[in-house]
Amino acid sequence: MKRISKMFIYVIMLLFMTACTSENTVISKTVLPAGIPEFVQEIDFDKINWDRKAVEFGSNGIIGNENKSGVIGADMPSLEGQKWMWHLWGVENAKKLTVVGYHKASETAHQITKDRWTLELGGPNNNADAHIPSSVKIPDPGEWAALMYVDGKLFDILVFDINE
Repeated sequence: MKRISKMFIYVIMLLFMTACTSENTVISKTVLPAGIPEFVQEIDFDKINWDRKAVEFGSNGIIGNENKSGVIGADMPSLEGQKWMWHLWGVENAKKLTVVGYHKASETAHQITKDRWTLELGGPNNNADAHIPSSVKIPDPGEWAALMYVDGKLFDILVFDINE
């Protein structure tokens, strides 16, 4: 009986020591706000390429990633709030667009579309397969990434410098 008790104690100690010495512990600095959709994952923010800024393309003043996504209104970004019209290519049957703003300096995610995270997409516009206008409010100056999820899946990321 004593032998079984000692063996049990050794096993418990071994498990405890293994758990306490794990080098695989990852501490995340990203702050996800309450109410953010469940499909948004912290690992998505690791996919941001801060060197790939959104650029103007086409003749309608669209700024974004050509043939993927773009925004009319982002050429005059404002911290006071404004209207942006989101355009998406390659999403013929898409229903919903969710936009998550990510502030590089503070490593925080924000709802930048007013009133709700997710918007109902409209049909084709400006040669894009889908579009939707929205009111946008950027809370702080700096580098921002707009992570766009179409029907719950990460679709594209636009990177902007917003300082006014």
